[in-house]
Amino acid sequence: MATSSPFFLASRTSIYHSIKPFSNTILSPFKTPNFHLNSTKMERSEIKAEVEDGNNKKKKIFVAGATGKTGKRIVDQLLAKGFAVKAGVRDTDKAKTTFGIQNQDLQLVKADVTEGADKLAEAIGDDSDAVICATGFQYSWDLLAPWKVDYYGTVNLVDACRKGGVNKFILVSSILVNGAAMGQLLNPAYIILNVFGFVLVAKLKAEEYIRKSGIDYTIIRPGGLKNDPPTGNIVMEPEDTLSEGSISRDQVAEVAVEALLHPQSSYKVVEIVARTEAPKKTFEELFGSIKER
Repeated sequence: MATSSPFFLASRTSIYHSIKPFSNTILSPFKTPNFHLNSTKMERSEIKAEVEDGNNKKKKIFVAGATGKTGKRIVDQLLAKGFAVKAGVRDTDKAKTTFGIQNQDLQLVKADVTEGADKLAEAIGDDSDAVICATGFQYSWDLLAPWKVDYYGTVNLVDACRKGGVNKFILVSSILVNGAAMGQLLNPAYIILNVFGFVLVAKLKAEEYIRKSGIDYTIIRPGGLKNDPPTGNIVMEPEDTLSEGSISRDQVAEVAVEALLHPQSSYKVVEIVARTEAPKKTFEELFGSIKER
């Protein structure tokens, strides 16, 4: 799968600086289908690594976009935490090279989010306890690619979860997805990213679908993604708050994994960056500081 972030690494960490709001005009260049969903909320989920029934069977997490730069880090951290992982990938042979040494707790399955909910439901199976979506479109001349992957692909994953009874869904999205409503229409990052098929709008529409689905969700909106190790502590803010800042992919993966472990993450949209001057907080404190919508 492609990497979970649409941002250029070099530019994304720089174009978030010295930004001020310009407008509160709401941008909606696309109309999306009206899906009829049962929005009744599921119970909050706290997923421990092992089932407490004496057989030491590990909880299994399906990761979409598992070979991406953020997705692979999520897989690695899940395995380190004692989870079993079902990695959804488009090319299993390539994935074997990506993950290297065989691990009995890692299962590679072919899964393309653009191929519909039925096929995804088969890939997720009846043994997955949660789904983490770290997909992202690959840059090309196809301006519909963001909508195929970041919108319809996410919708397909949510529908697959509903078909299979999976009740926890974690999405790695992006800050500024609602930039128009935040008054950030002239933010360079918002402009540049939306040149590529309005990718931020596609992500926002996907978030809206998740929130109406009734599934227990955590939507994570990171700032500019960095491949380097963490250099600061995680700052977590409510949705539509952050318009600048960056964060290590390692920390994004950590937040995604910790969202499984803390019921305080349920039904929340959180925005995250890292700052050297920020105090270190526990994930109970971080997730607990965000109000449920």
